Amino acid sequence: MSELILLNARIYTMEAARPIAHAIAIRDNQIVAVGDEQFMLRMLPHAQKIDLHDRCVIPGLIDAHLHAEWTALGLKNVDAETPTLDEVLRRVEEFAQKTPPGQWIRGHGWNQNVWGPQLAGGNFPTKADLDRVAPEHPVFLTAKSGHAAWANSLALKLAGITSSTPNPIGGEIVRDAAAGAGGEPTGIFFEDALELVSKIIPEPTAQQVADALRDALPLFQRVGLTGVHDFDGARALQAWQILKENDELNFRVSKTIPIALLDHAIALGIRSGFGDDRLRLNSVKSFADGALGPQTALMIDPYEGSNDKRGISTLDKEEMIENVRKAGAAGLSSTIHAIGDKANHDVLDVFEAIRAEEKLRQEEGTPRLRHRIEHVQLLYPDDFNRLGQLGIIASMQPSHATSDMLIADKYWGARSAGAYAWRTQLNAGARLAFGSDSPVESFNPFLGIHAAVTRRRADGSPQADGWYSEQRLTVAEAVHGFTLGAAYASYDEARKGSLAPGKLADLIVLDRDIFTVDPMEIAETKVLATMIDGQFVWRDF
Repeated sequence: MSELILLNARIYTMEAARPIAHAIAIRDNQIVAVGDEQFMLRMLPHAQKIDLHDRCVIPGLIDAHLHAEWTALGLKNVDAETPTLDEVLRRVEEFAQKTPPGQWIRGHGWNQNVWGPQLAGGNFPTKADLDRVAPEHPVFLTAKSGHAAWANSLALKLAGITSSTPNPIGGEIVRDAAAGAGGEPTGIFFEDALELVSKIIPEPTAQQVADALRDALPLFQRVGLTGVHDFDGARALQAWQILKENDELNFRVSKTIPIALLDHAIALGIRSGFGDDRLRLNSVKSFADGALGPQTALMIDPYEGSNDKRGISTLDKEEMIENVRKAGAAGLSSTIHAIGDKANHDVLDVFEAIRAEEKLRQEEGTPRLRHRIEHVQLLYPDDFNRLGQLGIIASMQPSHATSDMLIADKYWGARSAGAYAWRTQLNAGARLAFGSDSPVESFNPFLGIHAAVTRRRADGSPQADGWYSEQRLTVAEAVHGFTLGAAYASYDEARKGSLAPGKLADLIVLDRDIFTVDPMEIAETKVLATMIDGQFVWRDF
């Protein structure tokens, strides 16, 4: 049995009964007391003692939406998130020079909307750009949004994609506009069309993913993450299990189930919440639309500057209802990706119908399932109150707002007043669960907290009070989204998300008090120590 007391600290517990304390007592992996230092010393007289010298302590942070496999493997690929087209091409060329000819070059993060005059108006690059720097390697780079991809000619050739290749359902092969619908593919793919190329790229094994995750875990822990909700597929679940089997999973993972595997999950009898404190299963994940950047988010009215462009529906309402109904009958909650106002409206209609059915089952003793919408980036005003009314979790990513604000204004115009509307949702009674959507955004949660509190980028833009400043949150509300809010979304609030007796000893020590500093400093916060299960997994003091 191990005992530890952290003394002389400013502890923000996220518990209403005792929001601030100065000492915390830990036995093995659980918190036994929080409060007065002298009481702790009398309770555990033989415990190890650490003086934190008035440092700030908060619960371990939980990223409620992260693609773990994609993030971990991406750390070993081309970083395509650059301010210019020339720079991303330079990085691809550099990668090609150290890669044997014929091997695939992967990368992620490009965003044509920030490349300025090189691609005026947010136009997309082409396969010819990549051909110049990597003619002997098939290249496949996913966009920052994850809903578009850019490939070179060799990649298209290997995939057998020509001018006669039809668009798949729920996707689009972008073609030379001058040649019309039957034109030559440009190398850009949207939504489900990405799979036309990605399916022929050699897949890593579960062991290789586990190796990549093992390398990524210390990076997660050093920015204060003690857990994530992982939105990647079955191979990622295998990889997490490999780490757990080898006693290398010093982290907490709540794993979503892809909608394609719903029948398998039902056949196995899996229910939401199955697992333990290190690895458990959560909701069934599906998609209603695309993303803002490539203008595939599904809209009620056309995008600004367009007469008819309304995005892409990736799953119709009737199929969504059937999926959620089937999952719910088996004890599985659902979470649905929705970006545009039309997609969110349709998903809310789905959940409204399902809640009515669930009410009948609840009379028979069935617990209420914790359904979610992922992103909730734009809502039509008539839908502002519906998440709260229906008890649907708003799983949102604050960094998306500051990252996307310029293109949101460009493509959504005045509708952006209802975009990334955390304050509106909180006031309407919705539960917020915050994450990063890494690798779409950085997995550093303090960037997300900063964005939620300031609605400004780290460079201070926009000036004054921030972008649609009425949507700003307090620091406590933002931290709640990354702690108790995220824990609730994975059925874990009784075990984690706050610092209270009986809960798991997951906490972090910070180099500044984020509750009292200038909010613009929050983005610069450094984590001095991360504790999971009462053990420091990262410590720098």
